[in-house]
Amino acid sequence: MEVVLTVFALLFLLFVALGAYATVKAVGAAKRGVDRTIAQARRTVEDHTLRAKSFAQPGAAGEIAQLRLALRTSMRATQDALHAGVAEDESLKESLGLFERLSAHGHELDADLKRLESEPDRATLTAHLPELRSRTERITKSADSLRWAVRDRARRFADDDLGTLSAQIHVEADALRHWTRAEPGQAPPPWPEAPATADGRTTEQTWPQAPGAPAAEGPAPEAIAPPSWRPTARWQKKPRPESTT
Repeated sequence: MEVVLTVFALLFLLFVALGAYATVKAVGAAKRGVDRTIAQARRTVEDHTLRAKSFAQPGAAGEIAQLRLALRTSMRATQDALHAGVAEDESLKESLGLFERLSAHGHELDADLKRLESEPDRATLTAHLPELRSRTERITKSADSLRWAVRDRARRFADDDLGTLSAQIHVEADALRHWTRAEPGQAPPPWPEAPATADGRTTEQTWPQAPGAPAAEGPAPEAIAPPSWRPTARWQKKPRPESTT
């Protein structure tokens, strides 16, 4: 009885532990989903705000907003392209590592631009604009180059696969229509011409010997040989009838 109670107690504790683990995993997944949703909503709001500032605010403040918007758009597009491609192409892991290093410089630049948005000294802001513009251009140019290389690679693989698939389908279609294909064969040999004699007349027609056929023999022997003379013995001679006269 005590053994049965112990087993039931262990099973109860096991079920409780599994339930707690499943609850924690579900709560964690839900929290991550909520965090992603909040982060995406925040990025969307920031992008719309930057777009509005780039049109509404003239001068250096509007250009700062344009630089931030261009930087964020380029980096996000490259990140999405790399994460989508690395799931199918393992060779893109090195490219993803390079982008992470580039992303560190992008976050640093975005932080500098964000701080300068609230800079009250317009002269200082205008003086820093050439350097900020150059950094933004270098980072976005590198990100765009990496993103287009990834897309060109994926498109090349798709074209190669499509070409191979088309060739296989063409072969299969020909195999399915096998009755429409003419069977390859050899052309029959030409008719031989009869040789001409010296007086211009043609001799008897001859035919080329087929490969593998037995060689032509000489004239066939006569069926019955002509009789030949043989010596006759004396006893084989027919006696003459005696005369009665």
